[in-house]
Amino acid sequence: MMHDTSAVNAFSTTAPLRNVSLCATALDIAVKRELHLPGMVVFHGPSGYGKSTAAAFVANRHRAYYVEVKANWTRRFFVKAILKQMGMPDERGSIPDLIEMICEQLALSQRPLIIDEMDNVVARRMVDIVEDIYRGSAAPMMLIGEERLPAKLAKWEKFHGRVLEWVGAQPVQLDDARHLRHLYIRKVEIADDLLEHLVKIAEGSARRIVTNLDRIAQAAIGEGVAKMDRARWGDRPLYTGKAPAPRI
Repeated sequence: MMHDTSAVNAFSTTAPLRNVSLCATALDIAVKRELHLPGMVVFHGPSGYGKSTAAAFVANRHRAYYVEVKANWTRRFFVKAILKQMGMPDERGSIPDLIEMICEQLALSQRPLIIDEMDNVVARRMVDIVEDIYRGSAAPMMLIGEERLPAKLAKWEKFHGRVLEWVGAQPVQLDDARHLRHLYIRKVEIADDLLEHLVKIAEGSARRIVTNLDRIAQAAIGEGVAKMDRARWGDRPLYTGKAPAPRI
């Protein structure tokens, strides 16, 4: 899977989003741990908090193998997807054979494995595959999922006990919004008072901030103004992620 290198470059030249820092620190803990300690970390939080963006940055930083699991994947497709990220897309054999290849590659390469959308792994009852990969390689691993992922994983007692850190993604704050403005908005200026308004209605979601920044920038360009502030924007609608009320 290819990642957005422009975003990664931007993060490397300015203070990163708070959740990028949290994600990076979590994987650092797993990578630098003493060998007798567990090697899995879980990064969890609500949708829209920028977990996958953080994972892309961290994957590039650590040269980690990164797999984003889809809801309809089978067990074989899951292990084949990991092998594809490792540059071995055409390997054949039973699922245990393929897991053994993954373990060998992780051990030889000394590279971490990041599994995004771990909730889909749980839903498809493939947690045992992740556990087998970890037990066979002792590689540092980061598992990323929604806010209820820790509770879901608690059903697998042995697996749960192999998690070194549980790191919760944090809601977007004004400093994060300023960073997103710097990263994505080039042609117009969006004032801090309007940015503060975006943070209030975003309910913690970086995705909603980015969507609204683009909406405001396009409106400013259309009106031929160089700067948009709270007063000029007025009561125009902004994206909240909520479905519109039905018409009566």
